[in-house]
Amino acid sequence: QVQLVESGGGLVQAGGSLRLSCAASGRTFSSYAMGWFRQVEGKEREFVAGISWGGGSTYYADSVKGRFTISRDNAKNMVYLQMNSLKPEDTAVYYCAAGKNRIMAVTTTQRVGSWGQGTQVTVSS
Repeated sequence: QVQLVESGGGLVQAGGSLRLSCAASGRTFSSYAMGWFRQVEGKEREFVAGISWGGGSTYYADSVKGRFTISRDNAKNMVYLQMNSLKPEDTAVYYCAAGKNRIMAVTTTQRVGSWGQGTQVTVSS
């Protein structure tokens, strides 16, 4: 199992940018597909972005397509989420997620094997 720690959240004005980072522990980081999810209090956790084990395939929720970019650095055991043109509706706790294996894309909560503790992103209007 892999342990995940997010960082980079904060308060930003609408139209601004933030970069979230996720540090993973464990030698087998490259064996996992990875993803980012977000959750607003009182609502279900929702998929934001996913990336394959080698970084060659990426997936995005329609709501963030064209604004967010997911990437990974397997040599550093890191996953990133670059968020541009932020909107107030992007306000949520963002969670890094590791898949259960290398094959399945991390696009639903059912496909997640490990979660980070979350980092708050607040976008003011």
